[in-house]
Amino acid sequence: MKVLLTGGAGFIGSTVASACSDAGLEPIILDDLSSGVRAFGERFQFYEGDYGDAELLRRVFAENPEIEAVAHFAAKIVVPESMVKPLDYYANNLAKLPTLLAEMLRAGCTRMLFSSTAAMYDPGPGLVVDEDSPIRPLSPYAASKWMGERILADTAAATNLSVVCLRYFNPIGADPQLRTGLQVVNPTHALGMLMRTSESGEPFVVTGTEWPTRDGSGVRDFIHVWDLATAHVAAITRFDDVVKGSSQPGYEVVNLGTGTGTTVFELVDAFRRATGRPLEVVTAPPRPGDVIGCYTSVDKAETVLGWRAELSLEQAITDSLDWRRQLRS
Repeated sequence: MKVLLTGGAGFIGSTVASACSDAGLEPIILDDLSSGVRAFGERFQFYEGDYGDAELLRRVFAENPEIEAVAHFAAKIVVPESMVKPLDYYANNLAKLPTLLAEMLRAGCTRMLFSSTAAMYDPGPGLVVDEDSPIRPLSPYAASKWMGERILADTAAATNLSVVCLRYFNPIGADPQLRTGLQVVNPTHALGMLMRTSESGEPFVVTGTEWPTRDGSGVRDFIHVWDLATAHVAAITRFDDVVKGSSQPGYEVVNLGTGTGTTVFELVDAFRRATGRPLEVVTAPPRPGDVIGCYTSVDKAETVLGWRAELSLEQAITDSLDWRRQLRS
């Protein structure tokens, strides 16, 4: 089975490509390399270009009529950046999506796996959400994913397109075999900043310490990227059964997380345990777009995908550190 991965040379897309290949699926990569890595894409059949380029999409489908599904990862994803460059996020994450869908339907490819986000949820007092929890995106990034889901739902209702939206929580780690990993040298997410400050000897800054959590810092559901990748394989191989059981015909949403909430201070403690080194911590106000966070019920993922996260937070940290050493060597 061939699967087209848009954005397949990026961090998550490349990891999913490896998991697909390991499972006997044939990944085809489309990436404009604006943030992806050529070497990640060229391990498989690779097309360089924009996912909104209709001519290129027609070529890809014409040369690969066996493509049975598209996994769509191509997107801008940095929340603080989206706050200052909202038009870039809406242009890239939304404006091109109808072209991709139209070319899929033209080619007779009717299965779409959409890379979405838990950042759109409005968590209740317990900070645990499920797929039916209220939506309140607080950044252009989160809003672009929410609006993308609406485009997909409307298209599924009007055509024979079927969609599975996978709402990620907080992916960290690297391929345990170190085939791919985070391609950004200076990542801005919490674990990335922990690695950078540990290397420089500077203190780690916890932004936001007055949230109503057990220690005042935000809560995240940190999921190993390899667990995330195996969930995509499960969604692809079970795709028709997943959408068949949905209450909205042809359209399903599934949260991907561990079911465990970890505060930022607890992440710092786990990092100290993984490295065996002390780390100074200072605090600062929240950044634009920062949210208290949440973690997910895993019931639906276990039921419809037959999947659950297996790798630990410490394993994710260790794999991230191993990948970073390899990247910098």
